[in-house]
Amino acid sequence: MGALKAAAAMRLNSTGASGGSGAAKGSADYVVSDDELGDIGHAAFGLFNGLESTGKHAKMASETAGTSLKGDGFDTGAAFTEVIGTWETQVKTLLQACAHISNHLDYTKASKKADDEWIETQLRIVGPIAAEADGAVPASQVSKYFQ
Repeated sequence: MGALKAAAAMRLNSTGASGGSGAAKGSADYVVSDDELGDIGHAAFGLFNGLESTGKHAKMASETAGTSLKGDGFDTGAAFTEVIGTWETQVKTLLQACAHISNHLDYTKASKKADDEWIETQLRIVGPIAAEADGAVPASQVSKYFQ
């Protein structure tokens, strides 16, 4: 298990070297754009919605099959109904994880946008930086003024 974690850490730390999302070549930083956050959050939300209904359907179908098998005297019927509890717990855990990911990314995206807007209003350059510009500096562009 430790070897798998080490391999995953090494892989994450080398994302920049392989041309990962926005990271400089050789950098250990992992950069994700707002659009990517939105896509990941949307995928988690979609998985939540699909799994919620599909998980319930599988549970109901399994209960019917387990009850029928048990009624016919098969030991597998009792085992089937026992597995349903585990299935339900696992589905609920996955649903909670999907909801947490979706909600967290929604919060992160909104929070980052609010932070960027606050920084932008705080950083004004005297006079326009370009023709027809109002002098506002987006947070993502601030670093170039300090090099």
